[in-house]
Amino acid sequence: MINIQDPDDFKTITDMTQAYFTGLHYGDTEKLRALFHKDTVLKAPTIRRTREEWLTLVASRPIPHTEGHPYAYKILSIDVFGKQAMVKAACPLLGNNFLDFLGLLKENDTWQFVSKMYAET
Repeated sequence: MINIQDPDDFKTITDMTQAYFTGLHYGDTEKLRALFHKDTVLKAPTIRRTREEWLTLVASRPIPHTEGHPYAYKILSIDVFGKQAMVKAACPLLGNNFLDFLGLLKENDTWQFVSKMYAET
């Protein structure tokens, strides 16, 4: 389901999500850092990580591209309501399949990811 209120916002969120996928696939922590607000907390069942803890993990694990994993990330849905949005994404990563729920807010005319919930499917 895609709820579009402002086509420019939708394009920005789509582009950000694609940049997120690229950051994951190439292990690009600087790209990921720029997308996520500094106080983001990433959550999975029994796991809580700050943005910096997560980026440290990304930097220390194998890089999917280098390991030969296909780039098969996919946006499943985007909902935009005013200055908040939610992206649901399929993220096959290092032999696992994750479902990510990425929350965004538009503050000071800028969209940023402010939350990430994820679980292995």
